[in-house]
Amino acid sequence: MTTPPPIPASPSHTLEEFVRATSQQDLGHGFFEKETDRLLEVNLNGRVNTKMGSMVAYHGNIRFTREGALDQGLGNLLKKAVSGEGMSITYADGQGKLYLADAGKKVSIIRLQNEAIVVNGNDVLAFEPTLKHTITMMRKVAAMLAGGLFNIRLEGSGLLAITSHYEPRTLRVEPGKPVFTDPNATVAWSGDLTPVFHTDTSLRTFIGRGSGESFQMKFEGSGFVVIQPYEEVVARGPGG
Repeated sequence: MTTPPPIPASPSHTLEEFVRATSQQDLGHGFFEKETDRLLEVNLNGRVNTKMGSMVAYHGNIRFTREGALDQGLGNLLKKAVSGEGMSITYADGQGKLYLADAGKKVSIIRLQNEAIVVNGNDVLAFEPTLKHTITMMRKVAAMLAGGLFNIRLEGSGLLAITSHYEPRTLRVEPGKPVFTDPNATVAWSGDLTPVFHTDTSLRTFIGRGSGESFQMKFEGSGFVVIQPYEEVVARGPGG
């Protein structure tokens, strides 16, 4: 007796089925929770720092305030002015559920435990106020690349949500084995690493001065660097 072929799944849903399949679910994971791979739920009771423009929905009593120019000190203000860009942070205060996303990028949640990490400024989605954040810059890159010119160093203890195009991958950096990355594909690196700017002269000559591949970040020492399988170029602001 032959087994009848399986009935193919219907490509459509009734309205009730669609609502049931896509409904928000509280998984009880705590302050930060991935509602989906690309949507972060914040169970807010106090404050959270978020990337400006990342709020897609919320319910409850939540108010939003943009971070002031001097909130992180004069040094950070000057770095933003020099780079012509910078990460704009919004404070979300109150109680409720807050949903954050950034261009459909994949969300990763990291718990720092008295540690430090440096993240590309465009890839920070949200973080707890218990983490100290400061702007860092690669000055040589600023004159040559349109994106990835500034980074955010976060240190202390608390939760951090970062984003990446597709699945992020982490490369170990070991003594004597430097790792080279494309700045536009570099998401983050361990706080004890200090990348240097590297120019591949032969590649620059072969491809042309406009090629991003000839400009690389070189990581040496002990630590890690997080990359994504995508070169994200961020448009410079009016000051760029």
